[in-house]
Amino acid sequence: MNMLRTGMLLAALTALFMGVGYLVGGAAGMMLAFLFAAGTNLFAYWNSDKMVLKMYKAEEVDTSHASGAVRRYVEIVRGLAARAEIPEPKIYIIENPQPNAFATGRNPDNAAVAATTGLLQMLTDEEVAGVMAHELAHVKNRDTLTMTVTATIAGAITMLANFALFFGGGRNNGGGLIGAIAIMIFAPMAAALVQMAISRGREYEADKCGAEICGHPEWLASALAKISNGAARIPNMTAERHPETGQLMIINPLSGKGADNLFSTHPGTQNRIDRLMEMAGMSGQSGHAMPESEPSPQPRRTGPWG
Repeated sequence: MNMLRTGMLLAALTALFMGVGYLVGGAAGMMLAFLFAAGTNLFAYWNSDKMVLKMYKAEEVDTSHASGAVRRYVEIVRGLAARAEIPEPKIYIIENPQPNAFATGRNPDNAAVAATTGLLQMLTDEEVAGVMAHELAHVKNRDTLTMTVTATIAGAITMLANFALFFGGGRNNGGGLIGAIAIMIFAPMAAALVQMAISRGREYEADKCGAEICGHPEWLASALAKISNGAARIPNMTAERHPETGQLMIINPLSGKGADNLFSTHPGTQNRIDRLMEMAGMSGQSGHAMPESEPSPQPRRTGPWG
């Protein structure tokens, strides 16, 4: 259902782009703007992972030089990747007191996950597993590709709308200057609404898929509550300087912007928790049973994978 909904929203976004493009500059203007937006986003698709990891000064870690909570974090990600049947991603740690995490990379073979030191300090190993299962779900579902396509079309619509002022809306637009201003204002707004709806839909899907990967929806539900409270109290200065990276995070990292609203890239945290706890209730409150080859989860800091 979520895939169908995403497809329908992408179709609506494409239709909006074609309509605005034709009104502004006809077929030729529409194609020119699309090619420019596609080129920009293609570059971002191949390089955005390196750019955002460098932006957050992320450090790659593995068990050879990690210890304590970081070592357990690496082991958790490796165990989850095996359960999800995807290649092991590169694993990064970010020195930041705000609890948060994200995944990036153009496909499962070139993926990376990152968690902040604040997240590892605040969450139990089980909750860390829930969070990283969510991030690996993004990788498995190829959400970076979906969001790149969405950004390409939305970016093209914004550029076309800006062209409207210079070209007066084109000969096909009978509204003249007023019509051009209307296109400039409302077309990007409509594109943003669709883009945010797709992003929120992918978050819900990653919650569901992540809960299935780790086998315990309540782990992720508990983690979301803690991360949301932590993000509201602890500022993330890198995210404040680069708000465009906020949609990557499992919880909106921008202070004062945690509420669910029309333009939010993230669903309401309580809505996500309610859905996860409903999943937990349907599976007997404790999630799916762990495979016999893996140790059963123990209390805090022993970790669900050893």
